[in-house]
Amino acid sequence: MTTILEQGNISIHTENIFPIIKKALYSEHEIFLRELVSNAVDAIKKLSMVARSGEYSGDISAPEIEIKFDKDKKTLSISDTGIGMTAEEIKKYINQVAFSSAEEFITKYKDSAAEDPIIGHFGLGFYSSFMVASTVEIDTFSYKEGSEAVHWSCDGSTQFELSASDRTTVGTTITLTLMEGEEEYLEPARIRQLIKTYCDFMPVPIKIDGEVVNKHEAPWKQSPSSLTDEDYLEFYRYLYPFQEDPLLWIHLNTDYPFVVNGILYFPKLKPDIDITKSSIKLYCNQVFVTDNCEEVVPRFLLPLRGVIDSTDIPLNVSRSFLQGDRTVRRIADYIAKKVGDSLKALYRDDPAKYIASWQDLGNFVKFGSLNDDKFKEQVKDILIFRTTAKLGDTEAAKVEVQTDEGDAWSEVSDNKPATDAKGNFYTTLQEYLERNKDKHENRVFYATDEVSQATYIELFRSQGLELLFMDSFIDTHFIPTLEREYSDVKFVRVDADLDDTLLDKEKQSEIVDPATNKTRDDQIKEMFEQAINRPRVNVKPQALKGEGAPPAMVLLPEEARRMQETMAMIQQQEMQFPDDHVLMVNTAHPLIQNLLGLSQSTIIGADGGSSPAGDMATMICNQIYDTALMAQKGFDANGMKTFVERSNTLLTKLTER
Repeated sequence: MTTILEQGNISIHTENIFPIIKKALYSEHEIFLRELVSNAVDAIKKLSMVARSGEYSGDISAPEIEIKFDKDKKTLSISDTGIGMTAEEIKKYINQVAFSSAEEFITKYKDSAAEDPIIGHFGLGFYSSFMVASTVEIDTFSYKEGSEAVHWSCDGSTQFELSASDRTTVGTTITLTLMEGEEEYLEPARIRQLIKTYCDFMPVPIKIDGEVVNKHEAPWKQSPSSLTDEDYLEFYRYLYPFQEDPLLWIHLNTDYPFVVNGILYFPKLKPDIDITKSSIKLYCNQVFVTDNCEEVVPRFLLPLRGVIDSTDIPLNVSRSFLQGDRTVRRIADYIAKKVGDSLKALYRDDPAKYIASWQDLGNFVKFGSLNDDKFKEQVKDILIFRTTAKLGDTEAAKVEVQTDEGDAWSEVSDNKPATDAKGNFYTTLQEYLERNKDKHENRVFYATDEVSQATYIELFRSQGLELLFMDSFIDTHFIPTLEREYSDVKFVRVDADLDDTLLDKEKQSEIVDPATNKTRDDQIKEMFEQAINRPRVNVKPQALKGEGAPPAMVLLPEEARRMQETMAMIQQQEMQFPDDHVLMVNTAHPLIQNLLGLSQSTIIGADGGSSPAGDMATMICNQIYDTALMAQKGFDANGMKTFVERSNTLLTKLTER
């Protein structure tokens, strides 16, 4: 059992804590202006509350905050038309450090406070003025009947003076005599810039030289029904000048179980956008806090832009850093759910707009599915993929819609691909599987690069096989997620394997050497193996259907390729083309048949030497291989040099007389 020797209260001396408050309360000196203006806004709101309660009958119709400069005296003043203070209130709220008047006031006027919330809750903001000022003065006149104007002054020590003031109107003026080195705050341009950063949307006009310098209206606090599309776009352009207009936006507006307002925009993703860094601005009661919302929004929504405003996000005394707790996590979950619900509504109500935005929007949705199981469940039915299916492949109903690029047709029937304004077709994975279950049940063929894989794509398309395009940067990581979701479905890239539908099984390779039972395919295999001389390349003769099928194709086995991609990602390197791959030689192609006839007895002569025809056949084999390799981007600098030199040599020989 522990013996208690003594109990008591810890004594905190202001002479010890005051220098800490002055020097270390905020990381940036400029924050003092935000704190003083916030206090002025609160004072005006408080006067409005007491007027509504009937305790004040004066005029409150033109509230304002005015900022003035006197460069000769090195003073900066912030005046408000707010509630003012009596001498007793100054002693209570100013002289007692961190005794916040906001909490007490909210308790007294809680009904009015719900309509017009107070910004400050900490009671330390006023002292931020001592970070830049050698002397701080207060001239204030309370709304209370019979009050007298009061002047308070402090030079940054623990000493203060309280005397009568000559102020005659209700409100407060804070006057700062700036310290040496803080003269930048005497420049109107500098103060205007700070007002725009921190106080632009505070709900009271702020004046400098008689001109209102803040917007004082926050669009995110307004009802969505009162805002037009142009209003949302103008707000985005104001927040992010010189940027392309956003794809779409979501208006957040809830007051239970926490208060969250905001507007989130989906920007067009560009290579220079850092998807790991937040661009969303965090406000508290229309006061700017930070442009880093990483704790408030889920990781996959960091590339979004816009504003989140909440009084329920717990901030520390400087209002600049978030304190992680359950409320923040619940708000993050709410935002994710709201985004998911809005995307589902867009897909349902305006599929043309959803599809038109998918190239950028899809990365958000897929990234969210990778990082948040709840979000994945929300959006699983609205994941779409561009497909090679055409209008003639289905009997989809057509609905005319208006897009940014003019009239377009959008197909919205079940199991039918929908189109965007450019004629690209889109489908969900479930629709794809249902459409193709008779051709290749539970197999998904996909392409990752429409240009480099054009030969493969055309081969599949010519035989009536539908492909999905999974060509965004995130799809490499997303496909395994789909495979876990659809455990009985096999995903195969077009250059990984050839479906039996593409092979001409009727063209059996006949035996051409009864003594050894060698077939024509065996001869073709040997011919290419000797010519290219790459032991790790698996030469695989097969007959392909279709006149347009190429003479050869390089195939990368699905599992081996994925392993290589994973290793490259772990090592943060570009994937190197694997030495182990398949060279599929199309035995049905006339070039291969002609080449075999050219080389049968001449690649290696009877005397062990080579012949001109043998040299030619060897060059053509390598040319066919390299041409197939080009579709896989498998050349290094030396390989390309060899290919060009051989091409020139081959053409020269073919034109010789």
